[in-house]
Amino acid sequence: MISTIAEHRGFIVGFIFIALILGLIGSYLYGQRLIRTEKTDAVFGNPERALGGWHWVIAGVSSILLVWFYFSWDAARSFFPDAANELCQVAKVDTAINPMRSVFPIDSRLLKGTSLLARDSTQIDLLERNLAKAAFSDSEKAEYGALVSRLRSTLIMLAAPENLSDETAEKLADISTRMDVATARLADATFPGEPDSDMVAKALAQPGWGESSTEIPDLPVTQRGRKFEALADEIAAISKDFIKIKNTGGSFTQIVDEINSEIKAARAVLKTNSVLSDDEIKARDNFLRQINKIFKRIDDGTVFPPSALDGVEASIVRFEAEKSAQKGTLKLIDAIAMPSGTVVAGATACSEQGSGRWLPKPSDTLGTLVKISDPDVGYKGIPLLWYQPKPLAEMVGFLVPDWIADLVPGEYPRHKPDGTIDENLKTRVLNFATGNFPSMSIPMPMGHIWDSILRVLAGLFCGILLGVPLGLFMGLSRFAKGFFDPLIELYRPVPPLAWAPLILTIFGIQDDGKIFLLFMVAFAIMVISARTGATGTQLSKIHAAHSLGASKRQIIREVILPNSLPEILTGIRISIGVCWGTLVAAEMLAGTTGIGFVENVARKQSDYEIIWVTILLLGLLGLLFDLIMRWVIHRSIPWRGKG
Repeated sequence: MISTIAEHRGFIVGFIFIALILGLIGSYLYGQRLIRTEKTDAVFGNPERALGGWHWVIAGVSSILLVWFYFSWDAARSFFPDAANELCQVAKVDTAINPMRSVFPIDSRLLKGTSLLARDSTQIDLLERNLAKAAFSDSEKAEYGALVSRLRSTLIMLAAPENLSDETAEKLADISTRMDVATARLADATFPGEPDSDMVAKALAQPGWGESSTEIPDLPVTQRGRKFEALADEIAAISKDFIKIKNTGGSFTQIVDEINSEIKAARAVLKTNSVLSDDEIKARDNFLRQINKIFKRIDDGTVFPPSALDGVEASIVRFEAEKSAQKGTLKLIDAIAMPSGTVVAGATACSEQGSGRWLPKPSDTLGTLVKISDPDVGYKGIPLLWYQPKPLAEMVGFLVPDWIADLVPGEYPRHKPDGTIDENLKTRVLNFATGNFPSMSIPMPMGHIWDSILRVLAGLFCGILLGVPLGLFMGLSRFAKGFFDPLIELYRPVPPLAWAPLILTIFGIQDDGKIFLLFMVAFAIMVISARTGATGTQLSKIHAAHSLGASKRQIIREVILPNSLPEILTGIRISIGVCWGTLVAAEMLAGTTGIGFVENVARKQSDYEIIWVTILLLGLLGLLFDLIMRWVIHRSIPWRGKG
C-alpha cells in the first residue's frame, strides 16, 4: 500500500491541495452567509458568541496546510513534476555563464572594470595621504611616491582604448561570435537533435524529484531540458576562455616588470638597513606591502577600456533574452509555484534553494511518519506506538507490595536434603505479590509515543495531587502562604532546562528523573492556580455558607473548591503544554525512548524529515490533550462565564 501511495503521490497531493482551496473558499462563503442570516441577542463580550464556528476551524486548518504545501514546493512537485529537472538544466547554463555575467552590469550596477578602477584609485589616494603623513626621510618619500605614481599611471593605461592590443580585441570578438552561435543554437527548434536511446533510458531510470537522496534528478528528461543541458558545456568553455583574456597589450608588460623590480629592490634595501630601528623598518615594510598588494591587482589586467567589452556584453544580453524566451512557461512556474527561491546547480547535482529546501514537503513527512509507524520498522528498533502481550501476573506484581507476604504467619520454607521445596501459604502469597504465577496475557501499549505520554501523565498526576491541596492551603492560611510562597517562587522562575542536568545526574537516565522534573514543573503551576482560585472566591458566598451553619470542611468542599475549579483546570491545561516541552528536553538530554529521544538522534544525523515528524507528533498530541481538557472543563464547570 505504501508503495502504491508513493507511486501516485503527485495525484494525491494535487487532489488534497485543490480540496484545501475549495474548503477554504467554502468555509469563508458559509461564514459570511451565516453572519448575514444568524439572529442572536448575544451582545459583544458574551462567551456565547464564541461557541461553534467549525467552518472557521476548517478555514484555519486549510490555510495552514495550503501555506505548507505551497512554500515547501510540494504543490509544485505535484502539478509540475518535470519543472525542477528543467530548471536544473537551466541552472547548469546559469552556472556556466556566471563568470562572464559577473563582469558586466547585468546583475550589478557597475561594470566590473569600473568597480576595480574605482577601488584601486581609492587605495592609491589613501597611499599618497599616508605617505605624506609618514615619518619617512625625504629620499624615501620620493622613492615610494614615484612607485605610487607609476601604479596610478599603469592603472589609467589599462582604461585607455589606444593601449588595447589587436590580439586582445580579436579574442574578445571571437568570444562574442561564439556566444552568438550558442544563441542561434538555443533558438533552433531542432537542436540538439534526437536523443540517444541509452541517454533516454538512463534519464527515465533515475529516481524522480525527491524520491531519493539525490534531491533533483540530474539527467534531462524533456526536450527543453536536453537543449539547455547540451549548451551548458559549450557556455562553460566560452566562459573559461573569456576569463583568461587579460588587457596586457602595448608596453604594459614591460612597465609591470619594471615596477615589480623596483618594489623588490626597495624591500631588499630595507632588509639590509642597519641604521633604522625595528619599528621604523616595520613601518616601511608595511607600506611597501600595501604598494605590492595594489600592484598585484593591477598586474591581473582585468580592467579594460570602457567600450572594449561592448560586443561581448551585447552577445550575452542576446543570449539571456533567448534563454528567457526558451524557458517559456517555466518562468511562471519558477516565479509562482516555487516561491522564495529557485533550483541551483552544484558540482554534481541540483538542489532546491529557499523555503523548499528547509521546509519539508507534507507528502514526504507523511511518508516518513507512515514508515516509522510500522511496528516492524519503528525507530531504532522500537515502534512509535504499538502493543505487546503482557502477563497479568506482571501487573499484579507491580501493584501488590511484597511485604504483604511477610504479614502471613509462619516462616518461609527451606529446601529439604533431597533438594525439594514444600510450598506453604506464605510462599504462595509471596509468589502472588511478586507476580510469580502463571496467568493469561493481555495487550498493553508500548513505543516511543506511549513512553512519553506515561511520563507526562505521571509527572502531571503527582503535580496535581500535591500542588492543588497546597495551593488551597496557601489561599486559606496566612502561615502556609508566608512559609511556602518563598520556596515555590524560589525555584519556579528557573527554566526547567536549568534543573534538568542536575536532576538527571542525581536520578540517572531512567524515568524517575524525567518524571520528577515534570512534577516540579506541574507542581509550581498547580500551586499558583489553586491559590489564585481559593483567594478569588467571593466573600459573600463564604459568609452565606457560614450563616447557614456550614463547617470548615463543608465550606472548602462546597464553596471554595467549586469556585477554584476554573483556575485549577486552566492550570492543568497550562501544565500539560509546559510538561510536553520539558519532557522533550529531558529526553533529548538523557533517554533511550520517547519523542525527544527520536528528535535528538535525528538531529545528530541531520535527518530533518524525522525532526519534522516529531514536531508534528508533539503538536498533534498537544492538541489531543488540550481537546480532552476542553471537554473536561465544559463538563465540569458548565457555569463558567454565565454567573
